[in-house]
Amino acid sequence: MANHHVFNSDGADISETDTWLALRTDELPDGITLTDISLLELLQRQEKLEVVLPLADLLDANGNIAGGLLQQVRELLAEHISRVGVWVTSNSDTEVLTRIPEFLLQQDLIVIHVPAFTDGRGFSFAQTLRQIGYQGEIRMAGKFGRDQIAYLLRAGADSFVISAHDLHSISDISQAFNALASSYDGRNAADLPMFAGA
Repeated sequence: MANHHVFNSDGADISETDTWLALRTDELPDGITLTDISLLELLQRQEKLEVVLPLADLLDANGNIAGGLLQQVRELLAEHISRVGVWVTSNSDTEVLTRIPEFLLQQDLIVIHVPAFTDGRGFSFAQTLRQIGYQGEIRMAGKFGRDQIAYLLRAGADSFVISAHDLHSISDISQAFNALASSYDGRNAADLPMFAGA
């Protein structure tokens, strides 16, 4: 995977302490986590790890959590994972999230991958997850813009994976996290609803 950094909701670089690994698949986008691991490597490890799984591979053709062999694989993985997360691409159907709320509420981390800068569905995904009651960490990855970070925070995102290529300076990133620190009337913009009327 390319060189990336993880920033928390305060704009602090938490890359050194982030221990999440992505399960390596053919469809794994670059930057879901800082590092990845193969299924064989995971099963051979003695210690339990924090692993992010692809949500699409856990679903059946109808968009429900798959049973049968896939359920057995999930149970086997659970024996080797200390904390589990899933990643989803924002160009997936948002309805999938509302069909499997019980499963999503059990995840420690949900990574929303944004495949294109013009794709605003990451906002909807984060907001939908918060509306169904998800209280774990929502992490944004992919091609979101730095100018969108403050709005993604207000939609429910907690952390962000940013490519070293897109990271011009730490102060530049810190400005992106504080862009909406106050509104025009002096109130704290972070406390205001995202789409509040005047």
